[in-house]
Amino acid sequence: MPTIKKTSTEPGLSYTSSDLDNLGRHKVTEQEAAALWDKNATVWARHVGQGYDVYRLCLNNPNLFRLIGDVRGKKVLDAGCGEGYNTRILARQGALMTGIDISKEMIGYARAAEEKEPLGIRYEITSYTDLSMFPAGSFDAVVSFMALMDGPDFKGAMKAIFRVLRPGGDLFFSISHPCFQTKGMGWLKDGKGRTIKLLQQDYFSKSHFIERWSFGAAKGIEDEPPFSIAYFPRTLSEYVNQLIGAGFVLKKLQEPRPSARLCRDHPEFKHWRNPGAIFLQVHARKPRRGCR
Repeated sequence: MPTIKKTSTEPGLSYTSSDLDNLGRHKVTEQEAAALWDKNATVWARHVGQGYDVYRLCLNNPNLFRLIGDVRGKKVLDAGCGEGYNTRILARQGALMTGIDISKEMIGYARAAEEKEPLGIRYEITSYTDLSMFPAGSFDAVVSFMALMDGPDFKGAMKAIFRVLRPGGDLFFSISHPCFQTKGMGWLKDGKGRTIKLLQQDYFSKSHFIERWSFGAAKGIEDEPPFSIAYFPRTLSEYVNQLIGAGFVLKKLQEPRPSARLCRDHPEFKHWRNPGAIFLQVHARKPRRGCR
């Protein structure tokens, strides 16, 4: 008999036995989300540094960096920078980088890396919904890697980011794909445990929840706690309409698909080649004055 296994991105992520049944029972606040990231920070920074985030390294980053393009000499804000992994990549490419995050522990690791290898990056502890420390028009571009779905106020984030971009400035971000990365997703398996298809439900659910998982590529981590991450579901139309409502012009959407070669080299991607997209990537632009 086929069975349904609840995981969010099997097999690249490994879930605890409580899986997605460990849902938040109340409205998760931004402060609570920050506290979760503070607790995640030590293990997260180590595992990312050791290359365990294969979905970032092999699929999300290559596609989003191609979308971002040449950043040499540009003033760029990394919104939700975490421990600064991608912030440093952009700085090495010649961008004048600023990174912000709500987690003081994550920013602590980012600042420590900057002290060890100075790249001229400024890091600040703040929400991407509160960028009041920066004057209007401060940045040529804003980037955000897999962070905007982890906060409760996407509309407020778009408003704040729009303000700090110069006219003609660009916003690039990636998020978990809202159509497929839902609370109710699962995998249908046959009697031998082989994946048959991806199942979906709860697309329109507004229930905030907490996922608990570890990087599937990480080995020997039995004694380390899994990450606990607050997730705030939105539909695709909510993301797009709130982006446009803030004043942005939508330039491009991407849904990176694992190539056949990637699936051969990294079999953990083969489940995602055909049934659905893991990531949604967006390029939007702040119009120049007088142009909408």
